[in-house]
Amino acid sequence: MVLFDEDKQNKRVDDLRKQEEENLAQTLSSKYSVPYLDLAVTPINIDALRVIGEVETREAQIAVFNDIDKVLSVGALSPQNTKTIEALEKLKAKGYTIELFMVSHASLNKVWDRYKDLSYSFETKSGALDISNEQITDFLAQVHTIPDVQNLIGEVLKMKKSYRISRIMEIILAGAIATNASDIHLEPEEDYVRLRYRLDGMLTEILEFDLETYKLLLSRIKLVSNLKLNLTGAQDGRFSIKISESEIEIRTSLLPGAYSESIVLRVLNPNSISVPLEDLGIHPRLLKIILHEMSKPNGMILNTGPTGSGKTTALYAFLKKIHTPEIKIITIENPIEYHLPGIVQTQTDEKKNYGFAEGLRSALRQDPDVIMVGEIRDQETAEIAINSALTGHLVFSTLHTNTAAGTFPRLIDLGVNPKIISSALNLAMAQRLVRVLCKECKKQIVLEGENKITVDKILNTIVDKTYLDGVDLTHVWQAVGCDKCNKVGYKSRLGIYEAIIMDENIENVVKDNPSEREIEKAALPQNILNLKQDGILKVLQGITTLEELQRVVDIETT
Repeated sequence: MVLFDEDKQNKRVDDLRKQEEENLAQTLSSKYSVPYLDLAVTPINIDALRVIGEVETREAQIAVFNDIDKVLSVGALSPQNTKTIEALEKLKAKGYTIELFMVSHASLNKVWDRYKDLSYSFETKSGALDISNEQITDFLAQVHTIPDVQNLIGEVLKMKKSYRISRIMEIILAGAIATNASDIHLEPEEDYVRLRYRLDGMLTEILEFDLETYKLLLSRIKLVSNLKLNLTGAQDGRFSIKISESEIEIRTSLLPGAYSESIVLRVLNPNSISVPLEDLGIHPRLLKIILHEMSKPNGMILNTGPTGSGKTTALYAFLKKIHTPEIKIITIENPIEYHLPGIVQTQTDEKKNYGFAEGLRSALRQDPDVIMVGEIRDQETAEIAINSALTGHLVFSTLHTNTAAGTFPRLIDLGVNPKIISSALNLAMAQRLVRVLCKECKKQIVLEGENKITVDKILNTIVDKTYLDGVDLTHVWQAVGCDKCNKVGYKSRLGIYEAIIMDENIENVVKDNPSEREIEKAALPQNILNLKQDGILKVLQGITTLEELQRVVDIETT
């Protein structure tokens, strides 16, 4: 007995009709010598819709979907339509240059449907294009592992050139999102192009493909990132992808190389940035200290570490923890990586002379209780942030130093008065990210040889031995690799931390322009683990490996 699936059959008929319509548009494009475009797989610049109203575009049977330097990309159903010609002439009279494309009814409807978004936002992110086609969502359902990405791109490479570039880009993006990659690297060599993802802080090779495809892909990425197609120098742009209810922003960086331009796409996925404070990997004793310092009405908490060490994620977790309807929180960031409901977030823009210092000054006029400054990088920002902490505000920020002790010399180096630092700073932190062992395949081994000597050396520096209660000091774990972790042996990342509280000992030392070593010595009575000690405890607890800890912290020195 054969069951007739009416819904499935209707969908098949609809798909055939849509395909027939696209085929007709392609045929007419040859007749009128106007290039064909399928807007279902083309990014729509929301700001371009403001050039002409929805009613007028519907009457003229056109859709304006991009606007770069007064050059409009316009889709039309029929270039010979009288109202179409009139509308295009009006746009030319306003000083616009028209790039005309032949499109289908379905393509026009897709663009017209985006007009409803204009009523919800008076200003979109400058230069950002929006990719919201269903194809990426479809690919996300198919892509779960690196081999999935490799197989899908391999299949698409066999397709016709006219179709495959958009598909390849969508699979690359879907693969990065599905595997939680933080960056996508496209690196051209003499005879091929290498695609790599940065997974849990490590670059992982995905596949290699031909230069001819890459050149088309490069143009496509430039187009969606609002970059100049004819420029081969360094350029920065961005675009966003809407998947379900979340919006993922992609930061594009182009750099001229020996053979072609190298591309790095930074994936700012709000889901990977939104981590609860309790899940960051902070030791319970240190977490108690942080919560105490966060409960104070004023002062400053500084988080330090190199780029990519999770500082911003930690600050977001702090803000979410303290946020209540009774307090006003303002952030000054670059970029805004995660949108927090109920918090005023502002993004710096150097082109408009709106940096961290200017943003901080403006924020102070908004009567905030808590301020988060994305980064302190100059004297002006440092001084305003310090003064804010002294005048009744709780300030969170980041600083580029290697250790918590390095915070103090760095602030002095930036020109901050040492006497003021002790009054303003509550807590200085430092952190790194280590990869977490895959729970499915990690293997326990006996701790012996050189590894035992290294571990014992660091354990001996822990004065308070109660930190070692319940910890197995005879075994460690090693990475193996399985299908669940893409054969890497690790899955996700966790922080290792250290902190220094501003107490009387530190205050006395800071006055004399101290070195990091002097600060560390003065902080010993605080009995807080340093990065190496916290890392070793996580190694012994089976969270990570000695090799992984060695990668991010020098554990050989004492």
